[in-house]
Amino acid sequence: MADVSADPRARRPGGRSARVRAVVHRAAADLVAERGADQVTVPAVAERAGVNPSTIYRRWGTLPALLADIAAQRADTAPEPTGDLHDDLANHAAWTLADLSRPGGVAFFRAEVAPDVDERRAGLRECLQRVSTRFETILDAARERGETPPSLERVLDRIVAPIYFRVVFSLPETDETYARSLAAALLDADS
Repeated sequence: MADVSADPRARRPGGRSARVRAVVHRAAADLVAERGADQVTVPAVAERAGVNPSTIYRRWGTLPALLADIAAQRADTAPEPTGDLHDDLANHAAWTLADLSRPGGVAFFRAEVAPDVDERRAGLRECLQRVSTRFETILDAARERGETPPSLERVLDRIVAPIYFRVVFSLPETDETYARSLAAALLDADS
């Protein structure tokens, strides 16, 4: 068997494929922010990105699948842990709210968990796994410092679920102060 790594034509991380992904993601995100997800089409994204629509269809298949990929990549922009449980929970609560509240944020979330994107509901499970991992990392670090943090289930129930609910249903007074207060209330209840 030939050594593919020695082949100069082998795919490289950060190569053309990564550049195309980045430009298509940016074009789709901008269009969703400008027009709303229901007014965006694959040909419009392709035109904005400067690629052929077949590139998008070949890589993502559908617009919802592209939006789901964008939502999954956004998790990489979560805040770095500070080493303080209260601050870390509050920062991640605020980041979660900001991510969902950005222009098109709910559309990206809906695309990620939509049954027509993945009939096996893997998108829903992956979304929950990403959110859980983000918070579990904070909880594990607190345990390593000798603290007794709340369970992941309590964090999901008391911080994540209310944020998603309030944003999806456009409830008023859902701002950073609200998100941070969820973390404080959880920790106060557990102390």
